[in-house]
Amino acid sequence: MTQPGSDRVLIFDTTLRDGEQSPGCSMTQPEKLRVARALAELGVDIIEAGFPVASRGDWESVNAIAREIHGPTIAGLARCNKDDIETAWRALQDASRPRLHVFLATSAIHRQYKLNMAKEEIIRTAVEGVRRARALCDDVEFSPEDASRTELEFLAEVVEAVVDAGATTVNVPDTVGYTVPEEFHDVFAYLKRHVRGIDKITLSVHCHDDLGMAVANSLAAVRAGARQVECTINGIGERAGNCSLEEVVMALKTRESFFGLTTGIQTNRLYPTSRIVSQITGMPVPRNKAIVGENAFAHESGIHQHGMLRHHSTYEIMRPQDVGLSRTSLVLGKHSGRHALRERVKELGFEIDEAEFARVFEEFKALADKKKELFDGDIEALVMRAESGAPGPWLLEAVEVTTRSNAAALAKVRLKHVDGRVLEQQTSGDGPVDAAIKAIEQITAVAVKVSKFELHSLSGGEDAQGEAVITVEHNGRGYRGTSASTDIVEAAAHAFLEVVNRIESTRLTAERNGGERRADPPAVAAV
Repeated sequence: MTQPGSDRVLIFDTTLRDGEQSPGCSMTQPEKLRVARALAELGVDIIEAGFPVASRGDWESVNAIAREIHGPTIAGLARCNKDDIETAWRALQDASRPRLHVFLATSAIHRQYKLNMAKEEIIRTAVEGVRRARALCDDVEFSPEDASRTELEFLAEVVEAVVDAGATTVNVPDTVGYTVPEEFHDVFAYLKRHVRGIDKITLSVHCHDDLGMAVANSLAAVRAGARQVECTINGIGERAGNCSLEEVVMALKTRESFFGLTTGIQTNRLYPTSRIVSQITGMPVPRNKAIVGENAFAHESGIHQHGMLRHHSTYEIMRPQDVGLSRTSLVLGKHSGRHALRERVKELGFEIDEAEFARVFEEFKALADKKKELFDGDIEALVMRAESGAPGPWLLEAVEVTTRSNAAALAKVRLKHVDGRVLEQQTSGDGPVDAAIKAIEQITAVAVKVSKFELHSLSGGEDAQGEAVITVEHNGRGYRGTSASTDIVEAAAHAFLEVVNRIESTRLTAERNGGERRADPPAVAAV
């Protein structure tokens, strides 16, 4: 891979690997492909597609992304052992620009309690892993896990050894979000001074947000010479998450006069990409989230509003358009035509083909009959629902609920199966949503444990659409469904049925593949 110039920072997106490890954020293969396409359109340099040895499903997703996504480098994670590396390479080898990313813990606490390995054994294993990967692939990245808690002298020794072995990128991760900016700057400065050959490779940084400093620590590393930042959309990831892609990118862009650095990110794609990831993972973006939150460009204070009317720069250091957020006041309704809707979809940053747009327009007209006005959140929900199109054997035909004070709620649900059967069930529950879910369970004979149910308003007004997100457990696995409607019971029923369809699809896939194998242990991918 061509090394970046001194003024260019590569963006390594690990939403599909580290981001997916966040509890409740697992994605299906079609969802991963959809996110990967959005990342390619965003202009990321490297997409870490997954940890291929973790499961058959992860391998297939990485392989599909390697075959279908062009432009960015496609990376797969592997431990420094033969099986991991060869499995990852088989998944990646069809990519036009593949990268093997190998890792091994180096800190004293990991050496003693996790690996039970001496320093010399760590270096030997790391070197063997890099050489094995380099024999298969010209682009090899090495990460010393828990680098921020590793003794500086030993860290430098490991880095020099893997550079000599053929690593083209060395990533220095703050795996547990422990470091602080000045300290981390000094780590990179030390490596730049003491590691022979370090100028021949790309130095990378990967920070977690346990103390709320992932972006600040990443920027400190960049100032000290890192030219690749590993990050995720919306900052999702294990525990408190990772460095937020949109925040680090806009910090470099907005303060270019300070950093003197650029990225290849198409920043007007940040907002739609953020919403796609939020919708797929079921993790809503906080209103006060920097860059892409609902309040990021909102001004309520009278003094602020007065200043904004005089000139936007009084209280805005970025324009909404810079991140793909339109400032139009256009509100759509049932008399709006195809052209108006298509223009609004484009302004929101979405590109959909004619078939998808036709589905969006039909749903738009149906929704416009229920609501007086349709806002941005409503349009986004329609577009993303058309893009996702969750397949499955069951379709919701009707749901009726009856509730009254001091009595159980009743729900009558009618489902249609792909084989033509139409089944109906009436069930009582603690509330209308509980009753509808129980009716669907009885019809489909799929029993689950609902672990979380959330409702979010997608726009303002008493007729706003409610987005339902349901997370369940079934046979030791987590599944999530999302749907939106002006009727929250209908939204919940659609979301739950999406879960049922995913369970059925997973069962059928497992039967075809003879079961799914999971590596032992998969949870070590904690770079």
